[in-house]
Amino acid sequence: MADRLRSATSPYLRQHADNPVDWWPWSEAAFAEARRRDVPVLLSVGYAACHWCHVMAHESFEDTEVAEVINAGFVPIKVDREERPDVDAVYMAATTAMTGQGGWPMTAFLTPDGDAFHTGTYFPREPFLEVLGAVRDAWTDARDAVGERADAVTAAIAQTATGMPPAPIEAAELDAAVDALLADADTTHGGFGGAPKFPPSMTLDHLLRHHARTGNPAALEHVERTCTAMARGGIYDQLGGGFARYSVDEAWVVPHFEKMLYDNAQLLGVYARWWRATGSPLAERVVRETAGFMLRDLSTSSGGFASALDADTDVDGRSVEGYTYAWTPAQLREVLGDDDGARAARVLGVTEAGTFENGTSTLQLVEDPDPEWWADVRSRLLVARLERPQPARDDKVVTAWNGIAIATLADAGAMLDEPLWVAAARKAASFLLSEHVVEGRLRRASRGGIVGDALGVAADHGGLVRGLLCLHQATGEAQWLDSAVQILDAAVDLFGAEEDGGFYDVGSDAERLVVRPRDPSDGPEPSGQSALAEALMTAAALTGSARYRELAEAAVSASGTLARRAPRFAGGVLTAAEALADGPRQVAVVGASAGGDGGVLLETARTGGAAHHLDDGGARLAGAMLRTARRAHTAGAVVVPGAPDAPGVPLLAGRPLVDDGPAAYVCRGFVCDRPVTTAEELADLLLPAR
Repeated sequence: MADRLRSATSPYLRQHADNPVDWWPWSEAAFAEARRRDVPVLLSVGYAACHWCHVMAHESFEDTEVAEVINAGFVPIKVDREERPDVDAVYMAATTAMTGQGGWPMTAFLTPDGDAFHTGTYFPREPFLEVLGAVRDAWTDARDAVGERADAVTAAIAQTATGMPPAPIEAAELDAAVDALLADADTTHGGFGGAPKFPPSMTLDHLLRHHARTGNPAALEHVERTCTAMARGGIYDQLGGGFARYSVDEAWVVPHFEKMLYDNAQLLGVYARWWRATGSPLAERVVRETAGFMLRDLSTSSGGFASALDADTDVDGRSVEGYTYAWTPAQLREVLGDDDGARAARVLGVTEAGTFENGTSTLQLVEDPDPEWWADVRSRLLVARLERPQPARDDKVVTAWNGIAIATLADAGAMLDEPLWVAAARKAASFLLSEHVVEGRLRRASRGGIVGDALGVAADHGGLVRGLLCLHQATGEAQWLDSAVQILDAAVDLFGAEEDGGFYDVGSDAERLVVRPRDPSDGPEPSGQSALAEALMTAAALTGSARYRELAEAAVSASGTLARRAPRFAGGVLTAAEALADGPRQVAVVGASAGGDGGVLLETARTGGAAHHLDDGGARLAGAMLRTARRAHTAGAVVVPGAPDAPGVPLLAGRPLVDDGPAAYVCRGFVCDRPVTTAEELADLLLPAR
């Protein structure tokens, strides 16, 4: 077989480099080969941590008989959905239109011009052979019918890229969206709907902001219900921290075991903001453990964060789902001894029958253990678990997901006084800006410090801008705001849909697919449109730009119809809309150092330009005001510390010290209340205006 995948930057493609299938990467050369041979294209889309992708690979793509059928009758193309979300979006729309459902692995049969005419997801070996034969026969014997079907599918998916009618999202629509969400809520287990159940990260953030703005107790109650259930369930790694991608049941007991960066980065932020709203010790513990997981298991030598840990573990040449994480009572006793083993089984819900497969159980926290005992037992179990075979890591660095990680590590680090988290965010941001921007154009992903060819999509730009803006607030450093503005301006030009103020998923300079994808709905990760709406809203608050404000409002309106019809799939844009409805408030803490540990070095006209530090009392006061601002439960307020008139920091311009001491200014649209000089006064100003 041609050795086309071995040098790919995608670990998923490299997993298939030794298949007997004659794989091509996505390229014009592959479609040219299909035209030359007059055969259809077999498109297979998946990702490295995907359990069912591994199953189909083992059953079919590693099988010589299946490979011979594929190679004889098709040009097979393998695509990593995480590296080429544009390709995935187009053909997932086709799959959903044709079958009523989607998922990975995605299997699509295309004409040599790229039009889909038959699609599916996972196929077991024998049905897959039947499908291959039927498609081959249809291509040979019913070409006209194939062409008509392909044209119809392309026309159908083109309709998904036209956008919805704009509709403003004002206070009434925000209230209605929350009412609709709560009517659809699972009041027993938290979350929404039944199995499978995904962590509703963006919707939880939306409900937190709504509660901060309006005081609606039901919104906060459902956040607490959901976050508590997830944190105590099997979807959360009770030993190592971090969340699995989703639960196969409605009660969060049995996860689909892959651990994705985008889930953990978002949930880190959700739990930090839940802690900020309530002071919950459970929330703080999950924040610290999830940040620890990200820094320990997903950090790369380049400074960025790896995409995922696999769902499966290689055990003597077999891929076994959940092998690393599941336990039996006997295994607990072996590690902990009879007494502690029996106690741990009771606390963690490990039964003789098992809650997972083959008599094993996932670990839940079904009882509240003694903290000292649990710390010791957790440490011993984690050490024992590390001796098991471990899941593989997809170590490519995806711009959008790293942007989310930068944002939440910077926010949580500033909120909880954890400078190491902010330092990790700074390191990742520096790597992305130095390596993922090539000749002025943002790229999607890299691996081992080598950037891939795929251009950044809208979600990459929105995610990175948001991360840089959060880092600017956490550090007070102007460089991050400057870089964010440059990338944001480029994104508006590349992705903007002039007809309604929304955004396309791919840039105007991107490869032309059969349609230009545009999906404003949020799934497990933010859509490009909602990511850019949030980025524009925050940039407007930090810079005072009326243009950014208008663009943010237009992006929110472009998703307004979706938000009214299906608020569960518009969490990101509704979160931005809540902040816009609240101002958002802008807080300048003049005289405070970014670390929250005192005062900054100041130069003021009052002292003849001489540099000086605040005295000890002023430094303590500055730190107290900054901590108050960062820990206030608000609907998306921005907070910037630093010296008066710090270069490149608009929110600090024209906001002097008060009596040569620190002061805080609370503003909306750069129109400020009188400055305050105590943490208590600042806390009062940041209370919701209800």
